Amino acid sequence: MSLVTRTLDLACQIQQIPAPTFAEHERAAFVRDRFREAGLSDVDIDSLGNVYGRRPGRGQARPLLVTAHTDTVFPADTPLTLVRRSEVIAGPGIGDNSLAVAGLLGLLWSLGDSQPAGDLWLVANVCEEGLGDLRGIRAVIDRLRSTVAATLVLEGMALGRIYHGGIGVRRYRVSAEAEGGHSWLNFGRPSAIHRLARLAVAITELEVPKAPRTTYNIGVIRGGTSVNTIARTAELELDLRSEAPSALATLSAQVEALVARQDSLEAPLRCDVIGDRPSGWIAPEHALVQLAIGALNRYGVAATLDIGSTDANYPLSLGLACVCIGLTTGANAHRPDEYIDTAPLEKGLQVLSETVARTFAWAT
Repeated sequence: MSLVTRTLDLACQIQQIPAPTFAEHERAAFVRDRFREAGLSDVDIDSLGNVYGRRPGRGQARPLLVTAHTDTVFPADTPLTLVRRSEVIAGPGIGDNSLAVAGLLGLLWSLGDSQPAGDLWLVANVCEEGLGDLRGIRAVIDRLRSTVAATLVLEGMALGRIYHGGIGVRRYRVSAEAEGGHSWLNFGRPSAIHRLARLAVAITELEVPKAPRTTYNIGVIRGGTSVNTIARTAELELDLRSEAPSALATLSAQVEALVARQDSLEAPLRCDVIGDRPSGWIAPEHALVQLAIGALNRYGVAATLDIGSTDANYPLSLGLACVCIGLTTGANAHRPDEYIDTAPLEKGLQVLSETVARTFAWAT
């Protein structure tokens, strides 16, 4: 069985195990068993659900960390139907991030019996998506940062992109309370939903800079009891992002000011920070970025430097050497019809192995 087929088969097995953020335990146990079967040392699951394994090295190079997140955006009851054809595999979470988790084992298989130039830490971490707020990678880096020379974060898709910067993200939950009542008999009483609706409109009228790119999104609104009941409670969840910390801070202050102005005794508002992803970056000239570019070039894949919101945010915010790379191409991430292209995976695995080898040579 070829390395590509073996990796794709494993990705499909992983995809069939539900792993919503905060409930990755079943998938973590599966990965732990695969790590043990592969003969890794120090296989362990920490209190959060991060799975660790170490491939001992033969040389003097400092250790290298390669990590991929196990969680998906899909609720546990989402049908995990797979459509598998020779050119494409489609299904919820197959590219984000089942393939990348399988890629950890694919990297091991590509090594065969050879030992890397230094210890190779492989970690399948939790809580990258949604409200996970990078809890998993924070714990991983805090545990290993004093020993590893660099970190490679894997995503299933985006082959050719090198994420060397992390976009700052702040997330809020704004909740409202009101007395409530009957929609006809008590018409005129404050409604928690109406209060939040006015706030939502005010947020969408905020002007944000195009450079540095800055965005907002109200992704969730929930509340109320029935169509003929004045809502007693309601809440919304808001995602703010920016390439620049100063722009993100300005937008956050504007939102908090809007909440304060909309607040009232009859329908009080509460604003809680539920996510705060730090930003950071390493320069395009950094050795790790150049090593990743060189690995892509060797296998004829055009390199594109980019910034994003990935597990790389946390180590980059600490000034550590880290990039995020992809294993193949695909589309429709975070949708049930998400898919990956199978043919480019061969080059993606070659690029991963080459990047690891080059990084070890740099870390010697």
